[in-house]
Amino acid sequence: MHERHTELPQAQGDDIKTLKSLAPFLWDYRGRVALAMTSLILSKVANVGIPLVLKQIVDALGKTGSLLVLPVSLLLGYGALRLASSLFNELRDSVFARVRHGAMRQVSTRMLEQLHRLSLRYHLERKTGGISRDLDRGARSVSSLLNYMAFSILPTLVEVTLIAGILLRDYNPWFAVTTFAAVVVYILFTLKITEWRMKYRVSMNASDSQANTQAVDSLINYETVKYFGNEAHELRRYNRSLEDWEDSAVKSQTSMSALNVGQSAIIAAGVTLIMILAARGVVAGTLTIGDLVLINAFLLQLFIPLNFLGVVYSQLKHAIADMRAMFEVMELQPEIEDRADAVALDVGSGEVRFDRVSFAYDAQRPILHQVSFTIPAGHKVAVVGPSGAGKSTLARLLFRFYDVDAGRILINGQDLRAVTQQSLRAAIGIVPQDTVLFNDTLRYNIAYANPDADQAAIEAAAAAANIHDFIAGLANGYDTLVGERGLKLSGGEKQRVAIARAILKNPKILVFDEATSSLDSHSEQIILESLRSAARDHTTLVIAHRLSTIVDADTILVMEAGKLVEQGTHGGLLKEGGLYAQLWELQQQEESREVVLGAGG
Repeated sequence: MHERHTELPQAQGDDIKTLKSLAPFLWDYRGRVALAMTSLILSKVANVGIPLVLKQIVDALGKTGSLLVLPVSLLLGYGALRLASSLFNELRDSVFARVRHGAMRQVSTRMLEQLHRLSLRYHLERKTGGISRDLDRGARSVSSLLNYMAFSILPTLVEVTLIAGILLRDYNPWFAVTTFAAVVVYILFTLKITEWRMKYRVSMNASDSQANTQAVDSLINYETVKYFGNEAHELRRYNRSLEDWEDSAVKSQTSMSALNVGQSAIIAAGVTLIMILAARGVVAGTLTIGDLVLINAFLLQLFIPLNFLGVVYSQLKHAIADMRAMFEVMELQPEIEDRADAVALDVGSGEVRFDRVSFAYDAQRPILHQVSFTIPAGHKVAVVGPSGAGKSTLARLLFRFYDVDAGRILINGQDLRAVTQQSLRAAIGIVPQDTVLFNDTLRYNIAYANPDADQAAIEAAAAAANIHDFIAGLANGYDTLVGERGLKLSGGEKQRVAIARAILKNPKILVFDEATSSLDSHSEQIILESLRSAARDHTTLVIAHRLSTIVDADTILVMEAGKLVEQGTHGGLLKEGGLYAQLWELQQQEESREVVLGAGG
């Protein structure tokens, strides 16, 4: 069963669902949101009060008498309202800053948590560069969306409501009707054109993610690019994706210009009609010059932010589109989940049992067929066989990166599906075939098994893995950076860091997945004793390529084409003269040739 998610509805339903997904991240800041909204309303009340005072000033100046008293108090009130509007605006901004940035932090953290929850199959199929760009855009768009809502959309809606209420209360209803009509036509036009333009933004994002994926891939595989001299090929692929992005970006900008022209035309028509109505009222004597100034000031206050609302709505739609990919990942359900009644693993003595296990990554290509074996507590069991026999799959199933299709795996008599993944993986240590290290220090990488370990424990683990002397000889010692994916270390050095990490973890069960595959014969012999020492008193599963490394195993399992075909000790299997004996003979011949070639060299 793969990670799954339902297809989201399109257009508005899609946007509403995305906004609902954001709501839980704002709940922790509900007090600040309420204070910010209160400040916003008070700011707009003060802002709308400014034209009302201005009207009284103009009308007062048009009369005789008391000119030295009344306008002064009105002018002071005018200044106080402007100051109040600015102060409440700044209070809203400062209060809301924690909401915006806090929500962005929480979304980013939740996103990383979700990516760690998703199962191995998802991570094997994902494209790191593309998802990295999607998530980066998504996290930034959270801040942008909240910014637009708090500083553009809600203030404009509050101001439209207040102004329309005053016009309806104090003036001819046609003023309010004309204002409402202009606003409604403006909004409908903006929505329609913006929806049409969104296809260009979606196309831009897709091309941008694809280009980023290609760039990251070419850098991760830098050595491969160099081996084949394919720098020009990588640049052509990258440039083709950027050409698609450029084409969509140009169309997006051109259509934005068309949107702006249409919005300006609607605003111009609305303002002209209302000013004609006001001018006729002044001529007829039903309105004063102050009323004309008031209505003009209202229109400026209303239509200037409304003019930007078109741009803001477009940006809002873009932010929602950018967030959508991120929230779709958040909605994915992990392929492997703990049961509701899952309990912590009681590892006990650490006995491991595979009971008639069958498994396939793909239903069309079965990997394991009815595999059964037991690793008694404290014993070492080795698994050998040709490439593709299913050996490494055993380790992945033991860690429960996948669930078995049939049969069961038990540790100390407990089915892995009945225990929590955290407790299961805490009980098992692994030295993988391909050790990938964090781009951090050697100390950090070794201590990753136990971040609370002190320096003495780290050095003891490194000494047991025969890498302490190498580290001590480096200029920066344990503070040496290993480079991305450990590229500054040789294969053998990385493998010994992995062994040190497993030793530091000190789990009950150990898995060595071809743990010496990256070592030369000399280093292999040095490290084998460390592995034997680490495995002592542990239940150990060794997946081996070189048979010489597992001759001391308590039991050797021989796999072929996903089936267990032989099992026994090294000596017993040689006497049987089966597949194991053939593999042993082949490897002995290869080692003999290497010795001869080495002597000749």
